[in-house]
Amino acid sequence: MRDMEGVTVVALEQAVAAPYASGRLADAGARVIKIERPEGDFARSYDSLVNGESAYFVWLNRGKESICLDVKNAEDHAILAAMIDQADVFIQNLAPGAATRLGFGSETLCTLYPRLIHCSISGYGEDGPYRDQKAYDLLIQAESGLCAINGTAEGAARVGVSVCDIAAGMAAYQAILQALYARERTGKGRAIEVSLYHAMADWMNVPYLQTRYGGKPPKRLGLKHPSISPYGAFECADGKFVLISIQNEREWVRLCSDVLSDASLAVDPRFVTNTLRVENRDALDSFVAGVFAQYGREELIVKLTAAAIAFGRLSDLGDLLVHPQNRMITVQTPVGDIEMLSPGAQVKGDVDQFGSVPSLGQHGDNLRAEFDLQSKEMS
Repeated sequence: MRDMEGVTVVALEQAVAAPYASGRLADAGARVIKIERPEGDFARSYDSLVNGESAYFVWLNRGKESICLDVKNAEDHAILAAMIDQADVFIQNLAPGAATRLGFGSETLCTLYPRLIHCSISGYGEDGPYRDQKAYDLLIQAESGLCAINGTAEGAARVGVSVCDIAAGMAAYQAILQALYARERTGKGRAIEVSLYHAMADWMNVPYLQTRYGGKPPKRLGLKHPSISPYGAFECADGKFVLISIQNEREWVRLCSDVLSDASLAVDPRFVTNTLRVENRDALDSFVAGVFAQYGREELIVKLTAAAIAFGRLSDLGDLLVHPQNRMITVQTPVGDIEMLSPGAQVKGDVDQFGSVPSLGQHGDNLRAEFDLQSKEMS
């Protein structure tokens, strides 16, 4: 029996954040009924790069049943209501207030169904001065201050994946799992509110605390660390880059003696503590860069490994495609089997099971037949 088998999730969802949360529940064995507008989740059209399918949609919607409903239509509204009547979890990421106006707000549903876990995902939350402001991932990256610490001294930059959407999806998934566990003990469901802004604001706590209490906003440093030195990317003789990270004084001493071949550097008054190394970063980085430029990347990695210095190769997407640490899964889609990177967590000894990615409205007829009779009984 799979962990979430027997749990029914109804997801009135689109884009990334809510589908991420419901997708993880589907991976765990929950029955996830995805409610799409008649034209479909607009993430289906973000691109067509996976043999004609959207990379976003293929990633986030495996294992779900798809039905198209116009929830403003009385008949379709009744079918959705009948689904929620049988659900353990209801997830929605409509605009703030829209679910309430449709009769599917948390106050109404949690009163009707005390065991229901109701999860709303929005841009800025259900209240506050920005509640009605439209919110997409890059907009929240900018609004939350993430762009202020990401990029180079020359300018801010976007994180290259939908990190705010993903953070919100992760927060929703965690909160839903916690609610399901609590319900086993209390018999009661709950209403959960998650927003992209608040999910990312939580991740921003270190720069927030550094700025508020230390008066030192982190600078944009590209591939350098704002608080630790040496920690960043250095070019090797073959034009490839390696990143190193020095976390403590023992590692600093080993780097100087075993990799940089200059033990005296470890006691140089400019570099004897991490704080001083950060203050004198330019001089230190220049010295490290000069040494690293004498070695090919793999030759240098041999020295770093022997000295137990943490490092990473600066991989491009071509490197990612063939990375030796990749774990892959195969998922069925409307255009055939697709191989993709696996989820980050795996259960030792278990064989992962992943459902198919549905075509638009693929399960509509069966779901309408299943829930239409119940909707008539409820009326």
